[in-house]
Amino acid sequence: MKFFSYILVYRRLLLIVFTLLILLPLPLILRSKEAECAYTLFVIAIFWLTEALPLSITALLPGLMFPMFGIMTSKEVASAYFKDFHLLLIGVICLATSIEKWNLHKRIALRMVMMVGVNPAWLSLGFMSSTAFLSMWLSNTSTAAMVMPIVEAVAQQVISAEAEVEATQMTYFSGSTNQALEIDESINGQEANERKEKTKPVPGYSNDAGKISSKMELEKNSGTNSGNKYRTKKDHMMCKLMCLCIAYSSTIGGLTTITGTSTNLIFAEHFNMRYPDCQCINFGSWFIMSFPAAIIILLLSWIWLQWFFLGFNFKEMFQCGKPPTAKQKACAAFIKQEYQKLGPIRYQEIVTLVLFIVMALLWFSRDPGFVSGWSALFSEYPGFATDSTVALLIGLLFFLIPAKRLTKTTPTGETVAFDYSPLITWKEFQSFMPWDIAILVGGGFALADGCEESGLSKWIGNKLSPLGSLPVWLIILISSLLVTSLTEVASNPATITLLLPILSPLAEAIHVNPLYILLPSTLCTSFAFLLPVANPPNAIVFSYGHLKVMDMVKAGLGVNIVGVAVVMLGMFTWIVPMFDLHTYPSWAPPISNETTP
Repeated sequence: MKFFSYILVYRRLLLIVFTLLILLPLPLILRSKEAECAYTLFVIAIFWLTEALPLSITALLPGLMFPMFGIMTSKEVASAYFKDFHLLLIGVICLATSIEKWNLHKRIALRMVMMVGVNPAWLSLGFMSSTAFLSMWLSNTSTAAMVMPIVEAVAQQVISAEAEVEATQMTYFSGSTNQALEIDESINGQEANERKEKTKPVPGYSNDAGKISSKMELEKNSGTNSGNKYRTKKDHMMCKLMCLCIAYSSTIGGLTTITGTSTNLIFAEHFNMRYPDCQCINFGSWFIMSFPAAIIILLLSWIWLQWFFLGFNFKEMFQCGKPPTAKQKACAAFIKQEYQKLGPIRYQEIVTLVLFIVMALLWFSRDPGFVSGWSALFSEYPGFATDSTVALLIGLLFFLIPAKRLTKTTPTGETVAFDYSPLITWKEFQSFMPWDIAILVGGGFALADGCEESGLSKWIGNKLSPLGSLPVWLIILISSLLVTSLTEVASNPATITLLLPILSPLAEAIHVNPLYILLPSTLCTSFAFLLPVANPPNAIVFSYGHLKVMDMVKAGLGVNIVGVAVVMLGMFTWIVPMFDLHTYPSWAPPISNETTP
């Protein structure tokens, strides 16, 4: 037994050693650049899937192994670790830092919920809509961590309000003392303290579960220890519904913009590097392509979750003129109270909102496709200005625009201004910047470059060319299901980084527009809905103690099916004419029938 306990303790070390040794015959026996690169690829893939090493440390292995195998020089590998993607990420994080610092995200979320009303079905849709909108611009993790405390407080307020109504009725009939008010006061007092802890922003832009901070333990304890949490089964079902609405909508919203989640950014950078002549993937084209899909997935997921947990009562939802119930009034009062606590909109929020709108407009108008964008003003240097140029311009303004004056008191007692504080500081930016994702993405680029330099990509493409006999829709479905299954057990960035160098040569080998396979695969990488560990938003909502693993598996399976079905529908309807998917493009490399020895 002691021997097995040692194995359990040192399992990660043993996995690393045995992986390196078991795969070693591959480069030793075959002695080709393709085999040496395949050895590196397999080692990195296993380490990423098992997380035997931190994802970012594993991403540095190409910088060690490629020079040792003579595939690329250290200078060439190092240049792959900082690309246009990283400049775009820096600009976006500047925006996210300012939004969360000045509580603009909370104001947007509460306002959108107030607009839809307090009926449980419409309330869940309101939370899903506001969460999805925020996750278009913020990281999925930060969005879920910000909205969940509000949802938890609203759910507890609804439950306590219903308890108060029933207790009042009992008092009327039996003359007993009404304890519900005392319960309500204790719950509200406890929630006020909990919200102070829960509403702190979770820094980072990562989809790696390792980014979840230790305060999730506090949330878990506060969620599981509150008294009289579920009066009825319906109350429990409502809490489950609200939790999964936040988890899934934060992921769905990230699909909509190219900056919404790191997997979209990784795809854009890989695609633009591999096919530089395309110039068809930018912020505007991605939004037009993915926004309809995200809206359909969001609405169908809402219907599915509502039916799965509470049933879908159309008469109750659309019944006009019916006065709101006591718990609906309590819910509306709480949301309004939380919004009023924010006070009138401040100067810093207005400036952040204006910069946010300007950034989005500049992204959309750079090269819309149907008309000439502002990039035509720099026709002498075509393709030089990209989305990262806009992100950097707006990002720098956050460090320049004054937020408030800094004052000091002179010996004479006079208060004078001596400096000003910008909208964000470098220290605040650093706390939000996901350096682990920056390194992980750089490792993916280095891995892709190594596959090209060694000839492994070409070899894989030639071996996969028999798949060209299958119908295109079947190839897309297989690749989408493969990605969706893999992303449930591996981090989303690691999954897309690993598969892009394989799927690109597959598309070229079977003479299919690469976008036909890469776009659905990229979108499906975000469909990690089944397990709490599949992505950080799932883990955040699971930590509140309302859900069991099987709840997520059953509900998430339906959302997964909806997501893949909608993506497949889009690939054969509105997305086809956007990118002319039925023809093999001139910007893709010509097909070669040569095989690599």
